Amino acid sequence: MRKFPSSLGLSGSLLIAHPNLADPNFRRSVLIISSSDPHEGSFGLIVNRATEKTVSELLPEHELGALGELPVFIGGPVSRDQLTFAAFQWVDDTLRIRTHLLLEEARELAADGAGVVRAFLGYAGWSKGQLETELEQKAWLVQKPDQEILDVDRCLDLWPAIMRDQGPWFRLLAAAPDDPSLN
Repeated sequence: MRKFPSSLGLSGSLLIAHPNLADPNFRRSVLIISSSDPHEGSFGLIVNRATEKTVSELLPEHELGALGELPVFIGGPVSRDQLTFAAFQWVDDTLRIRTHLLLEEARELAADGAGVVRAFLGYAGWSKGQLETELEQKAWLVQKPDQEILDVDRCLDLWPAIMRDQGPWFRLLAAAPDDPSLN
């Protein structure tokens, strides 16, 4: 029997939608799990769905500096009316993630360039045991992120690129159109 990572082991991992995952909220998505606890559930952000908006377009009344130029991503299906800022930083070979940054803190981090700041509308959340059940159902693939995960130019091609690396069967499924009649 295949053993899946514990909830605690998922923090900092990528959660990649299996090609057969049909839920439109997560179809062909790549998430970063920022926190996962067996008693509290899990929290993650979709990193490969950019909107056509920048932070300054959503917050025109604020002086934002470099933060204003950041693209805004769809973070998940929960609370899509809320803008969430997250900071990502590599420490040794581990990606550290801080979410729910205050506007001022996000602005300072974007200005100093010590890490990567991203803006998200919404987030993905799982209640206690829910993500583990989805992993057992093979709805997700789990892998460690690489240094390029936060490259904005790479993010739109992230899911197909990961699928191509998974082998011929995944490559074939990833290349298939959502509607087979278009094939």
